[in-house]
Amino acid sequence: MCAANHKHEPRSEPRISVIIPVYNEEAILQSAVVDLVDRLGKTGWLYEIVLAENGSTDRTVEVARGLSDRFPQVRSTSLGEPNYGKALREGILNSTGEFVICDEIDLCDVDFHHRAIQILETREADMVIGSKTMAGASDERPMFRRMGTHVINGMLRVSLGFRGTDTHGLKAFRRAPLVDVARACLVERDLFASEFVIRAERVGIHIREIPVRVLEKRPPSVGLIRRVPNVLKNLARLFVAIRIQG
Repeated sequence: MCAANHKHEPRSEPRISVIIPVYNEEAILQSAVVDLVDRLGKTGWLYEIVLAENGSTDRTVEVARGLSDRFPQVRSTSLGEPNYGKALREGILNSTGEFVICDEIDLCDVDFHHRAIQILETREADMVIGSKTMAGASDERPMFRRMGTHVINGMLRVSLGFRGTDTHGLKAFRRAPLVDVARACLVERDLFASEFVIRAERVGIHIREIPVRVLEKRPPSVGLIRRVPNVLKNLARLFVAIRIQG
């Protein structure tokens, strides 16, 4: 299903695209985006915020459209199905900035934005990963969620030779060398982000990890237990996609 766009005529071409998948985020979407617009407005950056809604059953679509009406730098897309990875992938492919930041609505970490853009601008790396598990990071999520991250990372290392410490969550990159990597990804939902990072690693993209603090503003919109069957199924698909298809 094609994504439906709701946007203003752009005032000027953004240099930075901030992609935020959203699913059933009616409770925090308005306040999070207003706060993010306020903080990004102080940077002097030319930017866009893309709210990549996917399959919400609450008023998330309505709130997102209201925000895009209110702020010219905000636009919303609606996927019509609950699929985090597909929404993130489409957001990346349809972004227009030189730099792309993948954020989470319950984080909106402008400190990460600043650090990552500085690294990208100085060409120290073409992709920056905000790691929740490396030295210096602070992961303040519930223990069960922290354990889940370590388990998935361990499985990626054993099965696919992943060399980093994190794949899911905050990341920023130069669009030009990474857009075809995103286009080549075959796995959606939870593990698109992992495939994206691993494929980037395998084609020689210079990746740098930096520690981040993770303190979520609300419980996850989809419980971890409910996600386990899809994660395992997509991990098998990811193994086939990368180890067999390349």
